[in-house]
Amino acid sequence: MPSPTVEFKPPLLSSARRRLPVGAESQPGGGVHFRVWAPTPHSISLVTEQEGRTRDCALERDTRGYCEAFVGDAGAGTRYWFRVDGELLPDPGSRYQPDGAFGPSMVVDAGRYTWSSAPAGVSMRGQVLYELHVGSFTREGTWRSAAEKLPLLARTGITGIELMPIAEFPGRFGWGYDGVFPYAPARLYGTPDDLRGFVDVAHQLGMAVILDVVYNHLGPDGCVFARYASDYFARRATEWGDGLNFDGPNSDPVREYFSSNAAYWIDEYRLDGLRLDATQSIHDSSGDHVIALIGRCARAAAGDRQIILIAENEPQDVRLIRPLEDGGYGLDGLWNDDFHHSAHVAMTGRREAYFSDHGGTPQEFVSAAKYGYLFQGQRYAWQKQPRGTRARGVDPAAFVNFIENHDQLANAGDGSRSHQTSTPGRYRAMSALFILLEAEFLAVVNVIVYAGAIMVLFLFVIMLMNLNASIEPQRNFLLKLAGIIAGGLLLSIMISAVRSAGELTGKQATMNEGDIGLIENLGKVLFTQYVVPFEISSILFLSAMVGAVVIGKKEESLPK
Repeated sequence: MPSPTVEFKPPLLSSARRRLPVGAESQPGGGVHFRVWAPTPHSISLVTEQEGRTRDCALERDTRGYCEAFVGDAGAGTRYWFRVDGELLPDPGSRYQPDGAFGPSMVVDAGRYTWSSAPAGVSMRGQVLYELHVGSFTREGTWRSAAEKLPLLARTGITGIELMPIAEFPGRFGWGYDGVFPYAPARLYGTPDDLRGFVDVAHQLGMAVILDVVYNHLGPDGCVFARYASDYFARRATEWGDGLNFDGPNSDPVREYFSSNAAYWIDEYRLDGLRLDATQSIHDSSGDHVIALIGRCARAAAGDRQIILIAENEPQDVRLIRPLEDGGYGLDGLWNDDFHHSAHVAMTGRREAYFSDHGGTPQEFVSAAKYGYLFQGQRYAWQKQPRGTRARGVDPAAFVNFIENHDQLANAGDGSRSHQTSTPGRYRAMSALFILLEAEFLAVVNVIVYAGAIMVLFLFVIMLMNLNASIEPQRNFLLKLAGIIAGGLLLSIMISAVRSAGELTGKQATMNEGDIGLIENLGKVLFTQYVVPFEISSILFLSAMVGAVVIGKKEESLPK
């Protein structure tokens, strides 16, 4: 049983060096400063566990409901509780729960880890993200075993790892979307320093690491927040539980808690960005939306280092990625569900439920390449209301395209992946299109198309000039060289696309008529998504071939 309360006069907050507003933080001169927002309890004290002994420490409460104490002989590894109205509860700002969600919290000193690499900074353009669930990525399901496999991802061409949520949750298995300790990496996967080691290895291999964070609700089991402050939660519920209070009475500490959490992951774990889950359920009617605040805090924590902030948003609101000065929230990217839905229909032919508004037609992929979202305010029959917002002026690199993700696999019922519900040929074709929709490829193809147009004009002029004259040997050589270069460019593009798709699936494709038809349609997409329409580009290439034949025939008829 804990001993009677021992009075420890805590220092004023100004004398404690804190990185974050809540939780236990080691101090430079030794000892630990504890701070928790707890306006609801009638009584609250700190209980530490050291060397098998427990001790109660009094807390000083300020006018906002923050309670704090300094314990001089505590340090990294010290376990502790808060006694809330007589019941021992873990810290809502806990940095680690070594015994799970219902055990004591533990002090973690982030400064003890020695980093071997420094993050270089990342941008959205050119990223190839790998969505990773650490618990299922390896047989062991730990940070250390996952780190050993990272060279395989790097060799595959992955540039960034998107970790599914890792906040502590009850039980032995979970996706992470019902976390109850947002600052504590789940103990199932290893220690906080094991996570730092994973990030360190990824950076050494040149890969970025971003984290999926959940700021729309907290899990139902093991959540102690309401015992400390009922104002953590809003009256408006979400699909998964009570919403968080970002705009109601006493919402400032809640906004501070979650915006500081974003900064925490960027600062103490050197992550390269965040993916904000289901932002449509982060409700805030204040003048400064909490999503914009989260973005500002994360960037401030990164300092001069560039990070990427991606949102999932089912209504497809591009305000999330509009600049702050234009009234947006200042994030960098958005998941593009429309591309996935069209791809699913094209590969499988299935159009039930929310796929019913998608046809999988070439035009849908043309629109995805040009504008990102397919629905930008049109009526969405499945929801019986308009969906999406105008994306004019948005950089195509801001849209994160995918042909499957964790949500879509789960919604499949049996967890079937795309290659299992489609034919190999269709899957290869869609994979090739998916790869070639990168913005950098747009620039390359535009150059090739324009170069092709110039070459056609060149051939046409040469043909007119030589209708009644012999072709000089030098000119003949140049024409043949130009034809070889043009053919080589086209052939290299086709081979690269097929090889990329083949490496992605690791299988040989079996083609049927449906597969070939889809590939022909996707071939149209590869031209119609660019500046030159398909009909014009087709005429250009056909003209080039006809011109070459005419010149060749004319050359044969001329005297030697």
